[in-house]
Amino acid sequence: MIGVLGGGPAGRIAAMQLALAGREVTLVEKKGLGGQCLHYGCMVVCALNDVARHLHNSRTLVSLGIIDKVPEFSFPRTLSGMARIQCRIEAVLDDETRKCGVQICQGKEGKVDGNKLYVDGTLLPTDKILVATGSQPRIPDIAGLGMPGVFTPHSLHMMKEVPDHLMILGGGIMASEFAFIFREFGAEVSMAVRSTFLKDVPENLRAAARRELSGVRIYENCTVHRLLGEDSVTGAECRIGGEDETITCDAVFLAAGLIPNSGMVSGIRKGTDGRIIVDRSMMTSNPDVYACGDVTGSRCLTPVARNEGIRAAASMLGRDAPPGFPHIPQSMNLAAEYSFVDGKATDDEVAFSSPGPAGPGTFWEVPGGYTGMASILVSGTTGDIHAVYTAGPAAGILSAYHSFLMTLGVTVHDFDRFMEVHPMTDGIYPLMKYASQRLSRESEIRERPEKKH
Repeated sequence: MIGVLGGGPAGRIAAMQLALAGREVTLVEKKGLGGQCLHYGCMVVCALNDVARHLHNSRTLVSLGIIDKVPEFSFPRTLSGMARIQCRIEAVLDDETRKCGVQICQGKEGKVDGNKLYVDGTLLPTDKILVATGSQPRIPDIAGLGMPGVFTPHSLHMMKEVPDHLMILGGGIMASEFAFIFREFGAEVSMAVRSTFLKDVPENLRAAARRELSGVRIYENCTVHRLLGEDSVTGAECRIGGEDETITCDAVFLAAGLIPNSGMVSGIRKGTDGRIIVDRSMMTSNPDVYACGDVTGSRCLTPVARNEGIRAAASMLGRDAPPGFPHIPQSMNLAAEYSFVDGKATDDEVAFSSPGPAGPGTFWEVPGGYTGMASILVSGTTGDIHAVYTAGPAAGILSAYHSFLMTLGVTVHDFDRFMEVHPMTDGIYPLMKYASQRLSRESEIRERPEKKH
């Protein structure tokens, strides 16, 4: 029997793969199926961002005189409605998992010690174990974080109302998404960024995001020393660019990243940050124990976790693990969707950029002068696609397909055979065609024989 500890994207997919292969599988999950993605991450951002975008779009239409007023908004009803839908999604995941033959042991605490799996203190006999316990919020060492008014994605459901002034600790994708959400919800928002705002996001997308978050105070190179307040947080003492400053706020939201959630695992090798060390087959230092997903210290992205779950299941079944992905798309949701996928750079790289076209979701943004953007990096010699950056409706879907095309070796010249639908807000495909024409023309010019005088 195989025991799987953790029912998030990695563990659940692996458990289903193992059960479908005829193995007896028990999945142990202390909380709810779906893991970080469903309960605290991706789906939470989807739910809140849908409401925030509705308010944003309403304000745009009011400013243009199209509609008369922005609709009223209830934060408590938003949270309760979100929770009901999360339960429905979890029920679907539960049914899907059980139909594959997985036995689910839910609401019980699992622990791994070496090659032994304990459930609520009782040994569960297993042949092999898969650890997929995911990640948890990184909590900085800052005095005062334990006082009321401090929230993480895991405790967001305890927020009773939108704060007047929310301070977000963090400057990455998650922090930016929540900054947009709460700004649209009516809060005054500050971001305390330890280094550079969106430092892992391409510069052109970062600049566009700054424009969208122009109503948010972004403090870069900002170190928070301690939070102020007695009964509840009232501010933060910070060091900003070498100067001491106090930022007033009535709530703090921690969005400083995620760390491996491996405190319930012992007897196998871990990194200094708690990540479980695995080889290419997802095997740990104990040959009877495998691990996959966020707990291994890989990118905290649901598709990556799913892929690692599939690889771990294949290895546990004695099969060749499927290859990894050379191009991993990522996205961020503000008023527009931002997405990017990078490949291997070369010395002959050429950049092409253009505004996003007007269409569904961007037509009424034309008066404001921002309909998104599209940008690509390609080889000037071969037309190979090295990177795709886009902002606009459905940007994430576009980057997912472009990462696939990049893996297949599709070049900008292949887009001569691409037929689009219209109207659409994809600025990438015309950029690919334009790049092909430009590169072909420049190649022809270089190859022309010089005229003799």
